[in-house]
Amino acid sequence: MEKKLVIALVGLPASGKSTVASKLKQCLEGEGLRVAIFNNGNVRREICRDFDSSCPYFYAPDNPEGVSLRNKIARINLQRAADFLTNGGAVAILDATNVSERRRQVIKDFFPEVPVFFVECINPDPELVAASISRKIRLPEFSHLTPDQATQSFRERIRHYANIHEPLAHEKNFVVLDTLHNTIGREQVQALLPYYPIVRDLLVSDWVRNLYLVRHGETAYNLDMRIGGDSDLTVHGLVQAQALAWHFADIPLPYVFVSAKKRTLQMTESLCHGRPDCRVVALPEFDEINAGVCENMTYDQIARDLPEIHAARTRDKYAYVYPGGEGYITLKDRVERGVKKALFLSGNAEHIMIIGHQAVNRMILSHFLFRRTEDVPYIHIPQDRYFHITSTQSRKVFELVKFNG
Repeated sequence: MEKKLVIALVGLPASGKSTVASKLKQCLEGEGLRVAIFNNGNVRREICRDFDSSCPYFYAPDNPEGVSLRNKIARINLQRAADFLTNGGAVAILDATNVSERRRQVIKDFFPEVPVFFVECINPDPELVAASISRKIRLPEFSHLTPDQATQSFRERIRHYANIHEPLAHEKNFVVLDTLHNTIGREQVQALLPYYPIVRDLLVSDWVRNLYLVRHGETAYNLDMRIGGDSDLTVHGLVQAQALAWHFADIPLPYVFVSAKKRTLQMTESLCHGRPDCRVVALPEFDEINAGVCENMTYDQIARDLPEIHAARTRDKYAYVYPGGEGYITLKDRVERGVKKALFLSGNAEHIMIIGHQAVNRMILSHFLFRRTEDVPYIHIPQDRYFHITSTQSRKVFELVKFNG
């Protein structure tokens, strides 16, 4: 008989629970298992049509009506999960806050014959919490509020849950997961859990369904062989941007991540034109390497006027750090943070794009593809092609594709 498992997510709103649930479902279905997600928020929107659940007081622990409704929602979802497992399902994923010991005990009592594995999601980054909230308030339940009102309402919701949060401690089987860095802070597994090895492996792995890594098009600085700066695209660069847009015309792009530099933003103008659901997110982590005292200089000028810098960088391009600036070795941490943020914010979207720069894209590629450090600064990053990357537990794709710019 097929083994059964309940995975109960735990965590404050905007901590990445739904993204984790989506990845778990996709991964386990790839193993041939029947998996379903039971999201309390979806049930709330289904049955609370006459109750303003965007109001933060709905989530207050001292609001009897809200407590009663939330308990009802939880019972409905638990029963639906139990019915799913009874009727041939293998893994039921409970996507809810479940932050109190009382609620977690209710879950365990509801499934006396099925092991329950608690996965607590922690999002320790205030910037990412803010970005997650900005995504959440686009839901229809907030449509009657201004963005500032919706943000304030959602933050108050988080505070209500934080007031009743109790750390995992008395559960037999649990992990505490940093959803930005995919690291496990605490874990306890006292039983032989079905599917535990593959679930744990997924939790600590990047999960990329389709990432398109693009370099900005040609700039005036590229023509001059000048480094750094904030140059605009040339006419040919704009042609490349249009070619990129045509190439991706039939591919949904809910998220396009760029640097704070004009040339990457200009690449999105044609790409996202007429796509109301295409969200452009500028992350300074994807800014090009800071050349310090060499910013805005040509390579010939550096060799002529700063021969000691030219010679030192030639000897070890990866480890060399520009005076007053950065090097590949110092770029690594911020670029990896940018990749983690992009994957977190995209919420397991099927297609995402990063439009970056030569050195930055080299570091992103080295995140997914092994390269000796001394070879990273020489990875070929063309301006008329993009890298298509898929990295899941069942499929690995790495290809360079021309878009005829």
